[in-house]
Amino acid sequence: MRLNRFRIRIAVSTLALAVSCGAQAVTDEDILNDANTPEDIVTYGMGTQGQRFSTLEHLNVDNIRYLQPAWAFSFGSEKMRGQESQPMVKDGVMYVSASYSRVYAIDARTGEEIWQYDARLPDGIMPCCDVVNRGVALYGDKVYFGTLDARLVALNKDTGKPEWIKKVADYQSGYAITAAPIIIKGKVITGVAGGEFGVVGKVEAYDAETGDLAWTRPTVEGHMGYVYKDGKAVENGISGGKAGQTWPGDMWKTGGAAPWLGGTYDPETDLLYFGTSNPSPWNSHLRPGDNLFSSSRLALDPDDGSIKWYFQTTPHDGWDYDGVNELISFNYEENGKTVMAAATADRNGFFYVLNRENGDFIRGFPFVDKITWATGLDPETGRPIYAEDGRPGDPSDTDGTKGKAVVVQPAFLGGKNWMPMAYSPKTGLFYVPSNEWSMDIWNEPVSYKRGGAFLGAGFTIRPANDDYIGVLRAMDPKTGEEVWRHENTAPLWGGVMTTAGDLVFTGTPEGYLKAFDARTGEELYRFNTGSGVVGTPVTWQMDGEQYVSVSSGWGGAVPLWGGEVAKVVKHFNQGGMVWTFKLPKDRVASQ
Repeated sequence: MRLNRFRIRIAVSTLALAVSCGAQAVTDEDILNDANTPEDIVTYGMGTQGQRFSTLEHLNVDNIRYLQPAWAFSFGSEKMRGQESQPMVKDGVMYVSASYSRVYAIDARTGEEIWQYDARLPDGIMPCCDVVNRGVALYGDKVYFGTLDARLVALNKDTGKPEWIKKVADYQSGYAITAAPIIIKGKVITGVAGGEFGVVGKVEAYDAETGDLAWTRPTVEGHMGYVYKDGKAVENGISGGKAGQTWPGDMWKTGGAAPWLGGTYDPETDLLYFGTSNPSPWNSHLRPGDNLFSSSRLALDPDDGSIKWYFQTTPHDGWDYDGVNELISFNYEENGKTVMAAATADRNGFFYVLNRENGDFIRGFPFVDKITWATGLDPETGRPIYAEDGRPGDPSDTDGTKGKAVVVQPAFLGGKNWMPMAYSPKTGLFYVPSNEWSMDIWNEPVSYKRGGAFLGAGFTIRPANDDYIGVLRAMDPKTGEEVWRHENTAPLWGGVMTTAGDLVFTGTPEGYLKAFDARTGEELYRFNTGSGVVGTPVTWQMDGEQYVSVSSGWGGAVPLWGGEVAKVVKHFNQGGMVWTFKLPKDRVASQ
């Protein structure tokens, strides 16, 4: 790999370099115990299960008003756009990614830059939904992240210099990587983006030390999976058994189903959970059938990538209801027994609770105010009951240029999009960032062209209400009850975190980092960061004080794809910062 394709900027501060070198190697044990070690954050999701729950309670409903900025760090340059990353913290060093495939190491005490790495991207990158990056992974002495031209990069944690760079897929075909990788058993595991370009989705694992490919698992039915031994590919079974079972003709060859959001891992079942995107093209009349494994959740064996079970939230998707949203593992008691469950809030407007051991449907219910494309879910299987006339029409039924348009809610940007929800074992509630919007959608003829948009549909999005679009909801997974809600004028597009101090944190496009009472939904704190918050907040403990950090910088899919909704946010300023706050020691006991 020619490293001159990339640019590295190393800060010259001797103090900062000393801080970086003081960070210890991240081990497998560190990763598996991350949810229980609040002094560090070494996984995307604040734990491999993705609950985004902190055991810290120094900061709580009584003293949250004393939270104050400690420092702010600018990502700098003209490269702004959306900042959707989640910071990582290890031994006083923060590692955070930014738009345009950049990574920074920062002194977590002072906000001073230690090093910066910029991927030199080619001109022809094709991300569908902004030039975002959602985070890095830490393991050993390295920092790992994916780039917009679909490469996986391993950096030295102390210097930011590349240790290895691997091409995961061909960006000229529409592939990209925007999600944070996950590290399990010494393997760096990543999905790919590109469902709008007719790619073939896949999850791949690489040796964390060498970068050698360990296994690959296509997420479209009919494609062969492989494991790699001594550099040689060994067949490991066709996804779904064979081609053409749920796809017509050869459309499985450009089927989409890209796992673009990354995965979670449950050590109790030893399973990886990845979600997949829409099938390609959007025009569902061109591909009759369920179109496996699009718009699905998959359970993968981390050792070889084989699919152990799947659950398809939107079979034969005709609305772009990607199934990528995070599947969060959790346990609850019912009839005197512990249920090993997993939950996900889908773009299609339904919240699903599954048995995470085998994928069986436990229950499902709406988490948005209105769903028009389906009348409900089959109580036994969870399969949607499609509404009559809820699917956009076939162009061949009219003049062949445009099918019958339908009004659908939620819009294709989803009841919930990429922004991760959080789960509190204390309250037993999920905290879901959601949006209320509808769309006019119609189908059009389309044919596949490598690297071209493969939609076959048109759409217009508009708010469902006059005074709000975003809704932060507290949902009970055992009953389907909405316990509380907080409405927001603009769409919510940032992640959520909750804590043992009964706090829920999230950000808004208006620029606020907000904190709520986890039990009542009362807004307790707000701070304006100067640009829209579409990142995911984290909290950790350092030197006896509790810190909170969040990336700030407006962007993402809403201003690009939002139609009438984009008018609501057109005046919001871009930015590029990571803000860090702390609760002073003398305020820990404040009442």
